[in-house]
Amino acid sequence: MQSTFYTASNSHYFPSPWKSPEHNFTVRKSIHYKPQNRFKILTFTNSLRIPLGYEPEEGVEQVSGPRPEPASPGRLPVVIRKPGRVSRYYWDGNRLQVVRVDGGASSFSFDFDDGFRKMFRLCGSAFRDFFIPKQVSGNYMDYVKWKFLHRVFSSALQVLATQAMLRAIGIGYSRSLPSAAALNWVLKDGLGRLSRCIYTAGLASAFDTNLKRVRFSTSVMFSLSIGVELLTPTFPQYFLLLASVANIAKQISLASYLVTNTAIRRSFAIADNLGEVSAKAQLQTVCFDTLGLLLAAVLNLLLKNNQSLQAGLPFVIYPIFSAVDLFGIYQGLKHVHLQTLTKDRLEIILNIWIESGYVPSPAEVSKEEGIDFLWSKDKKIWPIRIGCLNPKDQIPKLSMMAMQYSSAEDYYFICMEIFCRGVKRTKQQGILLCLREGASTADIIMGLLQACYIHKALLVSKSWWENILGVGDSLDSVLNEWFKVIEDSKRCAQRDLSLLNEQMLGLGWAAQNILLSTEEQARYSFVDD
Repeated sequence: MQSTFYTASNSHYFPSPWKSPEHNFTVRKSIHYKPQNRFKILTFTNSLRIPLGYEPEEGVEQVSGPRPEPASPGRLPVVIRKPGRVSRYYWDGNRLQVVRVDGGASSFSFDFDDGFRKMFRLCGSAFRDFFIPKQVSGNYMDYVKWKFLHRVFSSALQVLATQAMLRAIGIGYSRSLPSAAALNWVLKDGLGRLSRCIYTAGLASAFDTNLKRVRFSTSVMFSLSIGVELLTPTFPQYFLLLASVANIAKQISLASYLVTNTAIRRSFAIADNLGEVSAKAQLQTVCFDTLGLLLAAVLNLLLKNNQSLQAGLPFVIYPIFSAVDLFGIYQGLKHVHLQTLTKDRLEIILNIWIESGYVPSPAEVSKEEGIDFLWSKDKKIWPIRIGCLNPKDQIPKLSMMAMQYSSAEDYYFICMEIFCRGVKRTKQQGILLCLREGASTADIIMGLLQACYIHKALLVSKSWWENILGVGDSLDSVLNEWFKVIEDSKRCAQRDLSLLNEQMLGLGWAAQNILLSTEEQARYSFVDD
């Protein structure tokens, strides 16, 4: 068998950058070797130049046309950007050079103002590279600014609270043995850790579905715990009680902080650089907390000669520092744009889709969602809920009909529910989406989209539905109208589902899974008997 190898160990020609004329390509002919010369010893050279006396191998045609000539000196279209330095490649006719083009050391100027601006720009670039990850979303800097405000004042309050607790031990237990004080600290920390375990176990799913609400509410709890610790010097005889209550609140807040941090940092890591974002966040926290410690130390130094003012300092600055701390947390959470889907977040997307015909971005949904406090939930008319019917509440006949007409092909059904809300236990109608075991993410989106269409139809004829349901829902006209709304809404949901999913994925929404709370994860089983 003959071989058709083409061996060109020394035939690589790498010219320096120069202007090349039109290329004349020729086809190389295959070389047929005789059996005795089948294998050729390959030789390698470290030089990119063609050795002297080189002759092309037999059967290889030389490239015709004029040889390229070296280009005239000038700059090349390649720029290298590094922290605090921008350089560009230049060809001087003989060799390649790298020249700074940002006005650095190579172009030194004695203009003081210009030099100050360059130094300020260099320091700013170094500061950004030290504290800020390289690839994060555009809202990250706003979040860090509010985080700075929160961490500095929170750290200062913690220093003052620790100082107050140490003063309380010295006043309340001055005649006791040191072991008694140590026992108080052990009991305080033990109760706090136990409460932390119970809290995290009981609210596991809430950290995903109500992340911002849990984070802010526990931050308020943490601020109140510092206020309780500041009271220990005033009531030293109740040190263990006050310190234990404060530490329980602080441990719960710490658990919430650690659990929610991962989801918040992931929302900024646009290049899956979660490790880098987490490392920079730890660095920011240490630096900001150190500044807060210095702030508390300066305040104590200013009042060190007046013990009465120093003792009353925490009560004066606590309301101010706490307000600034909570304001920083609140504003920072507004710049966290989560891409995960929850029931409330998906409902906002679907309502905007129905009303305006487009899928909103995570930033738009974050602005609409807000912190979502507990007292602001279920304030709207005909709220939508995911779960199962509560047998303790009144079950309308329309709900009975919806369950009766569900089939084996349906993975959900939608019905009405009547529930009591508030302290006065006022009755209110709502829309209930019941999911079947095995329902996929597409089924959940489909069911919630249909429920949003039903919600819109009920709002159009709100007064008529409220009057009819107030009299009773056993009339045939009510049943017919309800099933007409069900069919129309299902047809609209099936029409929009494909395009809706496509646009959601295009905007970066994590539409593979929907995070549901423990109550929303309840499922029913279909029994055909």
